[in-house]
Amino acid sequence: MRKSDKKIDNQLRLALTDVCENALELYSGFEWITHTVDYNAFPKSLRIVCVFDTEQQLRQFNHQGHKTALLAQIKRCLADGGIELNNLDKQVSFDSETACQQQHNGNWALRLKAAIINDKLH
Repeated sequence: MRKSDKKIDNQLRLALTDVCENALELYSGFEWITHTVDYNAFPKSLRIVCVFDTEQQLRQFNHQGHKTALLAQIKRCLADGGIELNNLDKQVSFDSETACQQQHNGNWALRLKAAIINDKLH
């Protein structure tokens, strides 16, 4: 990893930690947030995944209209760190622990890798 990549990674980690801490307090069922990135194609390659405990909690989150607020917070926190995303709706996705358990036996590394491959196909 190049020095510039480490700097970006640190900015991402700090921004997403802020988002996570806030979301844990605000949204029922929110569990954690993660990201994948190819620094050779940054920021276009950045993918952020917000994870809820259950599909029901994720549906409730969407039904209550919280998605827009969380996306705005992600955009703001990243921008505060000097990271601008042009296609937030495509670069941020929402998932659940139960869906990962059902579809990938709880293996998040495999699930995220499959999502990246699927993304490249579209």
